[in-house]
Order: sequence, then structure tokens, then C-alpha cells
Amino acid sequence: MIKLEHGKLEALLFAYGEPLDIERAAKILETSEEEILSFADVLSAEYESAGRGLSLIRHGNKIQLATKPSFAKILSRLVEEEFQEDLTAAATETLSVVAYAGPISRAQIEYIRGVNSSFILRSLMMRGLIERNSDPKRQNVYLYTASFELLKKLGLDSAAKLPDYAKYRALIDQFFSRQNETE
Repeated sequence: MIKLEHGKLEALLFAYGEPLDIERAAKILETSEEEILSFADVLSAEYESAGRGLSLIRHGNKIQLATKPSFAKILSRLVEEEFQEDLTAAATETLSVVAYAGPISRAQIEYIRGVNSSFILRSLMMRGLIERNSDPKRQNVYLYTASFELLKKLGLDSAAKLPDYAKYRALIDQFFSRQNETE
């Protein structure tokens, strides 16, 4: 049975969606790295014994939640179906945030949208509509921007040529400057 502390790590890994440094997890959860490793061992054993769809991957000093390889065929069908469909409202919203606010981190996108956006971002990247690059200022953080393919499909040579770009960009900049003031 997963205890509250283990659940906190599970929630953190789910929300983060990418490999998370053990030291950073310990800092966020206000515990030691040894405790994080212990929590990770409990979660990993729980996932294996319960026949669940997730597993915990540990590589070097990072941990991440992932789907089990045995479910790859199911997930492959999901991705294939997804590419045959039009963008969902959530995907369109996320794409708009990236296009107008980019370069923007996943955490900032999720702050604006109020929901986890990992799956949608992955889908948009796989469709070639957005690009992900490392943030030169922060290790282990990625920044998302509109791709050349998106701009080409829209007939634009720059994201700055999107409708009302200056207006929305100013609102986004104002939003994040207020957020930084309150931190």
C-alpha cells in the first residue's frame, strides 16, 4: 500500500512528466535524497506487483514515471488515431499558448492552462507543430516554440506575424512579470 509520502513523490513525477533529478525531488518534497530513493523503491515495487500500467525508471541520479513496454501496442494505436484526427480544443489552446508566448516552459504552459500538458506537448511535437529546445539558463528545463512547419502551414515567416501578436505578447509578458513580483 502506498503511503502519503510515496504518493507525494508519485504526484510530483506525474506532474513533472520528464526525468527528475533526485536532489531536486528531495528539495521540493523537503526530505532527504535517501528518502526519495526509498520512496522510489516502494513505488517501483508497487507498480511491479500490482500489474499496473506504469513503471518507475531510475537512470543515474534521475527518476521518471513511464508506461510499461508491454503496453506499447495499445499506446501506438492511440498515437495513430490521434494523428488521423483534427487537433482537439486542448491541443489548439496549447498550440496557441506556445505560438504567442514561446519560448515557454512546460511549467509556464501548465500554469496558464491550469492542467498537465505533457501529453499534448508530445503530440504537438510529434506532429511537427512545435519544437523543444534546452533552456540555456536552467538545466533540465525545455522551452517550447512554434516550429517552422507550423509557420509554413500558416503562411507566416515569423510568429510575430500571428494575428494581434503584439497585443497578446504584451499581455503574456505582463502576466509573467506580475507572477515574478509575487514570488
